[in-house]
Amino acid sequence: MRIIVPIKQVPQSSDVKMDPVTGTMIRSGSVSVLNPLDLYAIETALRLKEEWNATVTVITMGPAGANRILKEALSMGCDEAVHLSAREFSGSDTYATSYILSKAIRKIGDVDLIITGERATDGDTAQVGPGIAAWLDIPVVSYVASVDITSPSEFTAERLIEEGYQQVQGTLPALLTVVKEIAEVRLPTLRGKKRSMNTTIPVWGVAEVDPDPLKIGLKGSPTRVVKIETPKVSRSCRTLVIGEELSTEVAVSELIEFLEARNLLGQEV
Repeated sequence: MRIIVPIKQVPQSSDVKMDPVTGTMIRSGSVSVLNPLDLYAIETALRLKEEWNATVTVITMGPAGANRILKEALSMGCDEAVHLSAREFSGSDTYATSYILSKAIRKIGDVDLIITGERATDGDTAQVGPGIAAWLDIPVVSYVASVDITSPSEFTAERLIEEGYQQVQGTLPALLTVVKEIAEVRLPTLRGKKRSMNTTIPVWGVAEVDPDPLKIGLKGSPTRVVKIETPKVSRSCRTLVIGEELSTEVAVSELIEFLEARNLLGQEV
């Protein structure tokens, strides 16, 4: 069994910067990490690996620095890694990104299961995983909280939904997007870190993936960020501090007047 885990390098949530002209994220100079929600996809794949003697391959698309998160995944126990990096890929939206990843997965071949995180913390769209499934024309089950491979060609899963949980059955190959409730993430081992340091990760560009040039990069991205604004929250308020200058009775009276003026007090029964 071969399991593919697409992962992403994202800026730390406190270090996100946007280009106001192009509407794209400025990644140079920012501290980047492995998307936290992708860790649960890796953990799920590793647990299935232990049960089914599977091969787990992680792939990512990004600049040279994205090699680091692939090394991190290898140190956790993943078997192989592929780095997609080319100037032509830059500026890809979720549509183009999922297309490029699907082309790489087709090149890898003989894939039984693809597992992704629920979403990436930078874009927060949750579109790339289902997009990959659409390009590959395979079933997708989203928000998976537990999964059981019942045979080499079948699985059952439990989806996290608004009302609770939903039980589903499906056939492989398929793509799952998992939520953090699925497992507790393991830490990299010393042996894994040594192995990852000595592993040469192949870099695939346009020549290896062979995509349609009209479906990649900014040219192949049908969505654009046309405007970026930082929300401005303005509040006018008065702070009541009970002490020598303000008695409790006066403070409570002013608070009641404030709430009544805004119809925030319930009617007496």
